[in-house]
Amino acid sequence: MNVNVHTVRKQTLHVLAQQKAIIAIALMLFAMPFSNSRFFTSLNILNIFRVASPNLIIAFGVTLAVICRGCDLSVGSVMSLAGIISVLLVNSGMNMYLAMLIAVLSGAVVGFINGFLVVHQKTEAFIITLGMGMLVKGVSLLLTDANPVPARSFEFMMISNGSTFGIPNIMLLMILIGIFTFWLLRFTSFGRNCYALGGDYEVAEYSGIPVIRTKWIAFTLTGTYAAIAGVLLSSYMNTGAAIYGDPIPLMINCGVVIGGTSFAGGTGGVVHSFIGIMVMQLLRNCMNAFRIDPYIQQMFLGIVIVTIICMDCYAIKRKKEDV
Repeated sequence: MNVNVHTVRKQTLHVLAQQKAIIAIALMLFAMPFSNSRFFTSLNILNIFRVASPNLIIAFGVTLAVICRGCDLSVGSVMSLAGIISVLLVNSGMNMYLAMLIAVLSGAVVGFINGFLVVHQKTEAFIITLGMGMLVKGVSLLLTDANPVPARSFEFMMISNGSTFGIPNIMLLMILIGIFTFWLLRFTSFGRNCYALGGDYEVAEYSGIPVIRTKWIAFTLTGTYAAIAGVLLSSYMNTGAAIYGDPIPLMINCGVVIGGTSFAGGTGGVVHSFIGIMVMQLLRNCMNAFRIDPYIQQMFLGIVIVTIICMDCYAIKRKKEDV
């Protein structure tokens, strides 16, 4: 009897750990009718996805790095820098699409350097990407003199603020990037290699998998995705600013982990990260609906982040013990 109780308890904890994000979303949706807000209106739902779209795009890129047993804390600064570059170049009279391409390439370059330092120099991804984020943030402050840079192109603004068949363009682009990333992870050798090296780096290396190239590409794509999100955010806000990316790194990485993409590597995916980021977005939306003080919101988000990291570390420890 005791064995059965122990087994049931273990299975219950396993299910809760696996489905914690979905359970959190269900609880928030259940609570929202008591807030006397128009949460369930189509306009609000659409706005939630519109606001979350840049974060989701970054999360899809971070997912690649985390599956490879890495992390990227430079994505917030890369996002800001790419947005600033696109605005400055468009304002200077450059062709809008060429300006956006150069901005996206700037993110790819940062991701490429991150990958080189992490993979070839065998340095800790957490430290390297944190330092790179500080460096890129300094570049953004120099370019803007620490002031927001407004865009002077209506066409640039409409890239994110326009709509197609009633669906915001920024949301459509997020969906397309999400579908592409899902295909990349599930139906290509690159994606399978990401899961393999994240599961066990040495085994993957001995199996003939190009682990260095795979992880390097993953970091390059992470920087590229962050730059795409930065261009779209600057178009949406019609402004480029160095402060846009300040809260992004921890929020995105923790959102990815909430969805089930563990820092241990080798597990998770696009759908998991989508759910995790939506948990963070809904949480903030719910706190605003209940008119919770912003300072308390910040404190509560900090508690959530610490709890998530502790739960993930505990899961990694249990996984090692079971092996």
